[in-house]
Amino acid sequence: MPVQPPDPAAIAKVAEGYGLGLSEDDIKSFSPMVHGLLNSWDAVEELYAQTAPKAPEREWTRPSEADNPYNAWYVTCSVTEGGEGPLAGRTVAVKDNTMVAGVPMMNGSKTVEGFTPTRDATIITRLLAAGATIAGKAVCEDLCFSGGSHTSRTGPVRNPWDETRSTGGSSSGSAALVASGVVDVATGGDQGGSIRMPASYSGIVGHKPTHGLVPYTGAFPIEQTIDHVGPMTRTVADAALVLSVIAGRDGLDPRQPADVTVDDYVGALSRSAEGLRVGVVTEGFGHPNSDPGVDDAVRAATETLRGAGLTVEDVSIPWHLHGAKIWDVIATEGATAQMVDANGYGLNWQGLYDPELIEHYGNQWRADATQFSQTVQLVLLAGKYALNTYQGKHYAMARNLALELRKAYDEALSRYDVLVMPTTPIQASVIPPADAPREEVIGRALEMLANTATFDVTGHPGCSVPAGLVNGLPTGMMIIGKHFDDATVLRVANTFEQAVGGFPAPQSANGGSSS
Repeated sequence: MPVQPPDPAAIAKVAEGYGLGLSEDDIKSFSPMVHGLLNSWDAVEELYAQTAPKAPEREWTRPSEADNPYNAWYVTCSVTEGGEGPLAGRTVAVKDNTMVAGVPMMNGSKTVEGFTPTRDATIITRLLAAGATIAGKAVCEDLCFSGGSHTSRTGPVRNPWDETRSTGGSSSGSAALVASGVVDVATGGDQGGSIRMPASYSGIVGHKPTHGLVPYTGAFPIEQTIDHVGPMTRTVADAALVLSVIAGRDGLDPRQPADVTVDDYVGALSRSAEGLRVGVVTEGFGHPNSDPGVDDAVRAATETLRGAGLTVEDVSIPWHLHGAKIWDVIATEGATAQMVDANGYGLNWQGLYDPELIEHYGNQWRADATQFSQTVQLVLLAGKYALNTYQGKHYAMARNLALELRKAYDEALSRYDVLVMPTTPIQASVIPPADAPREEVIGRALEMLANTATFDVTGHPGCSVPAGLVNGLPTGMMIIGKHFDDATVLRVANTFEQAVGGFPAPQSANGGSSS
């Protein structure tokens, strides 16, 4: 619809907000010029309407409680192009921060609820072209800002290993559906560990690709410098297969370097990892909240790698202990500015935007900001205060420090092929009750980030694999590699999987509930 021309009062309000000091005569003088300039907005809207896609007719349903194990589905569907390909006959759960055209998307939040995309995300186009069947949208946490599985507005996602416990987040539904065998594979998103943390809690494989290897086009952004999407699977071979399908430049995502090249991730698994050098990062163990059983399980897993012919040594990277603090500033100020104030997408970058989502979400959160989750409220309170008071100085400092942080890992990776540490310092924690105090709700959402968040800042690839069961629950070992050397990360992960004879599954891994 045409842009509503501002009356003098509206122009005066803008002028006042910027402290321009305009008089009534100034406002009267500017008004016709403002109106004339805004005619271009109408022209752009008319031109866009001629090129904007229309959502395809795709059937979907909201499953009943009986048909929704672990409360992991937002909606179910069966979208396929029916062709041949490496994923023919395989079912995929898509994290509900990623667009499947014609199928509702909520991103776990009331502020997005009611939106239906008109475009497929790039990774969806590629999955369908590879023969996959999209089986539905998996529940994710509210605006994906939680490492627990208790913040989605559709209710907590329950862990198939113990339904009183978290699956981890924010790719919570994806983890539960893969771990329980409801789907073959899933997609996840990762800004602070949201692929790897639920993989650790739920006993599956979660691979965060190198930043920029997989296009983020069509996924709901949080902060461009830390946005990632990647595969969540039961085996390393499946992770490599899905990565081979979704990786590569699409020309629409500024997160991607122009010279991105895709490796043969599947073929890499057939190459022996014997002789590869593994650096076990000492600072990844012994956090204040570390579970000794987790640390011991990962140490034992590194001995399994040694037994498989890899060289395994401890390495100290003191900068690792600074990574989470640097992430705090980037994720908090960056998400405040981009995810909220700028309606997810922000401005000033070249690529494919989604105007319909920008408008829908922007109007919806401004109509009732009380709908933000408590984790997002915390981000806004701290982030907006810092931005208003210090004008983004600390964000700039943190991004500069990220270069030093990356350099510290790169130095170690010049001596080792991969780095290893626990994915999460703890195992799956108990889901807070509905009436839990704010301190518990937020604490459970952020307690597991210490090792994962730092690699969203630096962009290194990281894969979480099940390291072993402790007290009947999974633990995760994270394998970190050089930028765009995801193939070596997956080779080491596959070597470990083969050495232990495969990864265990929960008793409920038949598509049903364990309760």
